[in-house]
Amino acid sequence: MSESSLPSSLYEQVPLREYAERAYLDYAMYVVLDRALPHLGDGLKPVQRRIVYAMSELGLSAAAKPKKSARTVGDVIGKFHPHGDSACYEAMVLMAQPFSYRYPLVDGQGNFGSPDDPKSFAAMRYTESRLAPYARTLLAELGQGTADWVPNFDGTLKEPKLLPARLPNLLLNGGQGIAVGMATDIPPHNLREVVAACVRLLEKKTASVAELCEHIQGPDFPTGGEIVTSRQDILRVYETGHGGIRQRAVWEREGEEVIITALPHQVSPAKVLEQIAAQMQAKKLPMVADLRDESDHEHPTRLVIVPRSNRVDATALMDHLFATTDLEKSVRVNLNVIGNDGRPGVRNLRELLFEWLAFRRATVTRRLEFRLDQVVDRLHVLDGLLIAFLNIDEVIHIIRTEDQPKPVLMERFQLTGTQAEAILELKLRHLARLEEMKIRGEKDELETERRQLEAVLGSPKKLTRLIRDELLEDAEKYGDARRSRLVERQAAQALKETDLVASEPVTVVLSEQGWVRAAKGHEIRAEELNYRSGDAYLAAARGRSNQPACFIDSTGRSYSLPAHELPSARSLGEPLTGRFSPPAGAAFRSLMIGAPEDRVLVVSDAGYGFVTRLEHLQTRQKAGKRLLSVPAGADVLPLAPIVDSEEGVLVTATSEGYLLAFYLSELPELARGKGNKLINIPPKARKQGEKLAGAIAIAAGQDCLVWAGQRYLRLSWNDTENYWGERAQRGRKLPRGFQKVSRLTLAD
Repeated sequence: MSESSLPSSLYEQVPLREYAERAYLDYAMYVVLDRALPHLGDGLKPVQRRIVYAMSELGLSAAAKPKKSARTVGDVIGKFHPHGDSACYEAMVLMAQPFSYRYPLVDGQGNFGSPDDPKSFAAMRYTESRLAPYARTLLAELGQGTADWVPNFDGTLKEPKLLPARLPNLLLNGGQGIAVGMATDIPPHNLREVVAACVRLLEKKTASVAELCEHIQGPDFPTGGEIVTSRQDILRVYETGHGGIRQRAVWEREGEEVIITALPHQVSPAKVLEQIAAQMQAKKLPMVADLRDESDHEHPTRLVIVPRSNRVDATALMDHLFATTDLEKSVRVNLNVIGNDGRPGVRNLRELLFEWLAFRRATVTRRLEFRLDQVVDRLHVLDGLLIAFLNIDEVIHIIRTEDQPKPVLMERFQLTGTQAEAILELKLRHLARLEEMKIRGEKDELETERRQLEAVLGSPKKLTRLIRDELLEDAEKYGDARRSRLVERQAAQALKETDLVASEPVTVVLSEQGWVRAAKGHEIRAEELNYRSGDAYLAAARGRSNQPACFIDSTGRSYSLPAHELPSARSLGEPLTGRFSPPAGAAFRSLMIGAPEDRVLVVSDAGYGFVTRLEHLQTRQKAGKRLLSVPAGADVLPLAPIVDSEEGVLVTATSEGYLLAFYLSELPELARGKGNKLINIPPKARKQGEKLAGAIAIAAGQDCLVWAGQRYLRLSWNDTENYWGERAQRGRKLPRGFQKVSRLTLAD
């Protein structure tokens, strides 16, 4: 029979859009509520809850002999969790790993993974497991009327909807999960701190998050390490329910070696060593000579870093490694959980603890009510037994002579059916006189217990006191000291590339056609090097290999690149146009190398210039950066270094032999621009071709050379008094023979 011939009543037509939306929403709700997010009450996801309950049903308590993990997994997936065995086993392994769970729920025997590779655990047929002592806080009250029971997946068994947790396990062990459209990331915390915060909230319901954080200082990770996030940022995370916590490894010095003794949570030692080794192979970590992993059972984490020499700053080295490896890691926090109302939501610390205390109050109330019902029922039975003992002969006679003794007993002694049944089930040995005394003693004890239970149930203050006492008792039994130290530190900064390069003397040489190279040392004579045909020496600068070399072209644009990247002076070098993209027609005019704070004189032959710091010449742009505004028709003069001195003098000379000297302090320090007029060149003289031939700064004790072709005139700092004037004046004429100035240089 074809589908078209079926009566319309046998199937339902639903629009595809509506069907897809409904199906996806059903799946999303399933993932959120039954897979990914933990419940606030017991802090467990369904698979974790079912594993713990199944192990308790198998009798795998902390005092029992462990059984094969395959047996446990089989019970879990066969009775309660119809999913894959590998996923179920992985969830059980996670609860047994002391480096993953702050307070493990499972005690595993065998290979349950390692911090290097948490998923390197053995197959479940090889390992054995049982519940850890801490798991008792989840199961101790399970059979006391505290849990709601729901059918399992096939309706043949019952399983607890939630475990009656005596402690806020959600915060203690934390949890991670990704659902549909939401996720959760809850870090673990210290048991004693969390209990102290709970007690504070019990005693003061209006306690703020800041007050609770007086007890909960921050997360407490099982692997220790340092939490370096500031106190204010941690408080903000707990106030909003989301944020980040920065965690850092712990290290110490042993002689010249650096020893890492603790790592951030969920960081693999092998991966850290791999990251450091990669930097060493790439020659980006020259200060490290060797790397070792000396971890063992006695020292779970012991990574050894051997510096190349005792002059290496260990603090700077570790700051670099914190910034470039997993030795420092940011842990995301998102307190998104399923609440008592069955709905997921992000809660701050106060809301989370307050809601858990409400869950705990309801659990304790149900436990006390369950026990009270047991006590009342037992007292009822004891009342009937006492009546029987007081009339024992008549009771025995009725039992022996009556075919249906139960209704006769009920009518004769005004008993209930429960009391009559208890009398009929008495054994002969319980008819002794001593048994009557035991019954009266038990009745007195139960009467006392009933009054106590009713008093607690009838008084919210007494109930609160009971909850507090039980929390403190469990904290004393299962609590321990904090493992993660709280230390506020600045964010780690990676060393600059220049800091990772050996600091060696170097001379950078620039040719007229813009070819550059670098020679080791400062003794090299750059003019005597070999140059390409048609090329010649232009300029040279001395500095260190870990400093940037800065260049300036004829348009006033500056460029820079690391000196250690330059080709060796044994070759002819390489063209700067291969590294930079200067404007069309521009030529490189000068270079300088030094520290960023070094000062330099930037001048155009139009007679304008300014003082700037070398850092203002540095740039990563291939096209360079605009530094000096050069007037039309003008060019850029060589850069001149400036020695810091209160008596620094700026010496300027024009091509027609006018020389002017004035204090360097009259010239402003700028980051960019045209600068100020240094020496006056009248418009008529400018039209005739006069221009600034050179400008140089000298300090007391230094000499400068005024070049006129191959001849030069030496001027000392004192000799400049003859040419003294104010900035922007015309200056005085030099002697005969030096009235065609070509350049100014410092004397060696």
